[in-house]
Amino acid sequence: MTQRKWSRRVTEHSDALDLDEGVFKEDDPKAIALSLKRSAEHSRRRKGTALQSAMGMLTFYINRAGDNLSARRRRVLEKAKDELRQAFHKKRRHSSSCPPARKTM
Repeated sequence: MTQRKWSRRVTEHSDALDLDEGVFKEDDPKAIALSLKRSAEHSRRRKGTALQSAMGMLTFYINRAGDNLSARRRRVLEKAKDELRQAFHKKRRHSSSCPPARKTM
């Protein structure tokens, strides 16, 4: 395996989570989230909370795929983040109580 494939090796053989095969290829964001949640909750090797491990793996996958993700695929995976927060009963990071950033000219 070449050094360019280290991210694939991490995804397939992560010491943090045992992922369901094809979890990131699902078209349903909720199915992705629930699979990650299940994997994180059953893992005894994870560091941090189950939510942190699941979110970390999802973010890792999105970041490593980078420009190779289609806009549709990226939307599905980003929506999976929201579904994951919902599955763990957490609110979105950016709540309505935060004022929007001001534009400067």
